[in-house]
Amino acid sequence: MSECGIQLHDLPNSAEAAAIQQGIKEHNAPFRTSAWRELTVFSRGGNGTVMAGLNGYTDWDWLFVKLLWVGKADRGKGLGARLLAAAEAEARDRGCHSVWLDTFSFQARGFYERHGYGVFAELGDYPRGHSRIFLRKSLY
Repeated sequence: MSECGIQLHDLPNSAEAAAIQQGIKEHNAPFRTSAWRELTVFSRGGNGTVMAGLNGYTDWDWLFVKLLWVGKADRGKGLGARLLAAAEAEARDRGCHSVWLDTFSFQARGFYERHGYGVFAELGDYPRGHSRIFLRKSLY
């Protein structure tokens, strides 16, 4: 067996990161139930500026909501709920059975719980003095 050295760097999109991703992709291929697909839902104001949006992806028959943002001026008007509903509808159309996401204790836990999401895990002190909260919802 040849000797291996351990190296570290923090370059995004490096050849090494691509090799790791390809290795995982090949390992997971026999278990794949659906193709990874990006999902972005957004709303533009009258001037064309994005005023709210949701970004995530569907994979393994799940929707992962990576980001959901509504500009300050448009919060509390139901726009976040409409974005979330649109993403969930698209996920159903793509054959997904569930959604998962994470938020922080100083962000939107209550919003997600009001829309049928339940907590399945929580990391305390992430960041210090707060929690990172993981939620899920069945689409059926």
